[in-house]
Amino acid sequence: MKKYRGVFLKNANEAAVMREANRLVALALDEMEAAVRPGVPTMLFEEIARDFCSRHKVRPSFLGYLDFPFALCCSVNEEVVHGFPSDKRMLIEGDIVSFDFGVILDGFHGDSARTIGVGTVSEQKQKLMDVTRESLAKGIAAARVGNNLNDIGIAVQRHVEAHGFSVIRRFVGHGIGRHLHEKPEIPNYFAPGLPDLPLQEGMALAIEPMVATGSYEVSVLEDGWTAVMRDGGMSAHFEHTVIVGHDGPHILSLP
Repeated sequence: MKKYRGVFLKNANEAAVMREANRLVALALDEMEAAVRPGVPTMLFEEIARDFCSRHKVRPSFLGYLDFPFALCCSVNEEVVHGFPSDKRMLIEGDIVSFDFGVILDGFHGDSARTIGVGTVSEQKQKLMDVTRESLAKGIAAARVGNNLNDIGIAVQRHVEAHGFSVIRRFVGHGIGRHLHEKPEIPNYFAPGLPDLPLQEGMALAIEPMVATGSYEVSVLEDGWTAVMRDGGMSAHFEHTVIVGHDGPHILSLP
């Protein structure tokens, strides 16, 4: 591992460990997605996350991180990110639920997120999920040698706003590796003050657009973590961990 302008570049061996960590994250998210249905408490997904870590002998990245009390961020409808799983919050038909999950394997983190519809969802919610997922793909496609860090956010923002949605500004993507959050921060929008950072082979990036139906303004609840849309609109969240390769971006968080 070597540093490039404050960013840790991963070598082939480190990238291989991260690929396995992220593959496990994707498998855990698959298990959670398979359990989504009306009438289940969101705490069920925390139980799935912890059981998965136990079975695969990995540690959850989020549990205890800055005192976060759960292994899983589980956010429903107007909740953007960092939502608490709960025995009292039951999923109902038409909800959308976002899972953000990470694990630590051999000292390296994996991190990924996805939003799932509960039963039949409205046309607007389906479009929101589709556009957010597509914007992630656009951002990943821009994560290549020869581009600048800001190209990722520009690609995401252009796609999101072309479909009438807004990009959350308060939360951004990040570098990842031996630490859950490493340099650089990765805005999902054009950030004029962002340092000029050409993308280099070996960068490990957690790209994670969060998209809303209305304003991008958010508030944090009294628990100190759960971020919600200030206007009560809906939000979706998709994330992949990516390594910048000489031949383009390599998505690590696929099952």
